[in-house]
Amino acid sequence: MEKEEKKEKRYPESSMEYLPDMEVLKDSVIMEEVLSAMEAYDPQRYTQRDVEAALAKDILSPDDFGALLSPAAEPMLEAMAQRALSETRKHFGNSVYMFTPLYISNYCENYCVYCGFNCRNKIRRAKLRFDEIEKEMQAIAETGLEEILILTGESRKMSDVKYIGEACRIAKKYFRLIGLEVYPMNSDEYAYLHECGADFITVFQETYNAEKYETLHLGGHKRVFPYRFCTQERAIRGGMRGVGFAALLGLSDFRKDAFATGMHASLIQKKYPHAEIAFSCPRLRPTVNHDEINPKDVHERQLLQVILAYRIFMPFAGITISTREGKNFRDHVIGLAATKISAGVSTGIGSHVEEIEEKGDEQFIISDGRSVDEVYRAIRERGLQPVMNDYVYV
Repeated sequence: MEKEEKKEKRYPESSMEYLPDMEVLKDSVIMEEVLSAMEAYDPQRYTQRDVEAALAKDILSPDDFGALLSPAAEPMLEAMAQRALSETRKHFGNSVYMFTPLYISNYCENYCVYCGFNCRNKIRRAKLRFDEIEKEMQAIAETGLEEILILTGESRKMSDVKYIGEACRIAKKYFRLIGLEVYPMNSDEYAYLHECGADFITVFQETYNAEKYETLHLGGHKRVFPYRFCTQERAIRGGMRGVGFAALLGLSDFRKDAFATGMHASLIQKKYPHAEIAFSCPRLRPTVNHDEINPKDVHERQLLQVILAYRIFMPFAGITISTREGKNFRDHVIGLAATKISAGVSTGIGSHVEEIEEKGDEQFIISDGRSVDEVYRAIRERGLQPVMNDYVYV
């Protein structure tokens, strides 16, 4: 009976049920507002006239944003691209920011059916020691990059908060900007990581469709939908300077997920105007042992539409284009709407230093394996300015 109770606490029957160690933001209604707006959003109801009206406005309403994500906007991508380019130049100039991710662990306690790291996928698991993390970071810093994104699998047991904090302290010696893409935490834990040197966090909600979410996340802390949803708000309350938002396009109706992502980011920015907001635009990618996984209805044209809509709706937000996409697509969207690009990427554990044998399998298979120098040159060739960081500590 005791074992059954423990299992029930770890794997709640309902994905809307908090676990005892999870912080609840009782004063926040953002989740309810986003889910209500998404439920009411019907992409099919918009016309070309609605799209034209949205593009004619200086400041877009949520309804205008919905029009730009609708099927009616697909034939108008050129007009959207021109508007997006104008907004990007106005707020970001010719700058394109460069960074690389560093995966320091791939242990995970969640059972997410689409993920290469999920606890039931038979892959090589690994966790870097602190001396190995430092060697990896030294090698990355030698490429000229000044921003790093630290990632782990979602396992508190194997990658606890202090382990991640120490990784941030090491990173602080080599990088000016430190991002985290790790499991969701409470606000006091984010405050600790901020003290260790972390500047921002990114969290993929995966899908904002709560019913679909429950069918895809069958075990672990990640099963709890509202705790994951409120992560950015807890991170800001913990002192993080910036937060990133994303839905994994292809898990559910991508138009409704993109709409919910934009609404989530917009409401957070209104409530916390000092916070820096960013979008990632990931599509499903094949994983180890599951190379058949791919987005079924999100082709490059649809992905471009989403990216352009984000830029027009939230002109000040950063937009990252990752190596999930091929180099031709990535080169096309930088400067047009995307403002940040990764380079020299590996999603395996231990891969930047020759004497460190790659220990752990990758989370997903990347599409663009270019080095930092190659991406740097590609940015310059498009008449844009590669930027290693835009933040100076005084």
